[in-house]
Amino acid sequence: MQNLRLANKVTVKKRIASFFSFIETRKRMACVCLIVLCIPHWWLYADVSDKYQKLAKQAGSVYGSDAEKRILAWRRLINDAKSLPITDQLAQVNDFFNQMDFVDDITLWGKEDYWATPIEFLGMRAGDCEDFTIAKYFTLRELGVPDEKLRLVYVKALTLNQHHMVLAYYHKPTSIPVLLDNLDKELKPASKRNDLLPIYSFNADNLWLSKEKGRGVLVGGSSRLSLWTDLNNRFNTMTN
Repeated sequence: MQNLRLANKVTVKKRIASFFSFIETRKRMACVCLIVLCIPHWWLYADVSDKYQKLAKQAGSVYGSDAEKRILAWRRLINDAKSLPITDQLAQVNDFFNQMDFVDDITLWGKEDYWATPIEFLGMRAGDCEDFTIAKYFTLRELGVPDEKLRLVYVKALTLNQHHMVLAYYHKPTSIPVLLDNLDKELKPASKRNDLLPIYSFNADNLWLSKEKGRGVLVGGSSRLSLWTDLNNRFNTMTN
């Protein structure tokens, strides 16, 4: 009986800790929404590099003043999250970009398939699954997450019967990755996502074809993906 009471106390404590952790996460994301809507430009510009201040102003002139605030909020997120544990970085980056709207490429860009840069994605405040995933990938790389721990994974979303893309984070090379997704917005291990069927994955350097188990078969460099190469060229032109 005493052991049972002790176990119940531990369970209650865990639930309380989980609740307050959830509240803190929601508070952080509420602050991000507040930034975009209410915070003055001068505060957002603090600690943002001259390069990105200029890019934010350019985005504002193209997409509107709220776009400028979104770019600045993104840069503040990167500055503020650098010292956080990786679990918090994953959650904050996932939550930040999942505030954007899903709009398909043909509606947004007049093209069947277009991979937007993070600046274009934030400027439009919209994009498709590739744009959500790409923005999260570039942001985590800027936060110092090694490229070998990240993969952009092209999948089939079985429930929707359509192609989709998510970002996978591998804590260790042999570990089951955690997925950052705009459909199921909760961070989950890939083993809990039976609704997704992997097709191929890639990062800055490599391209893998997926197989039933494991991390896939290396088939070459990610430069084989023309949309990825075009995206990187555009982003490098914007930021250099």
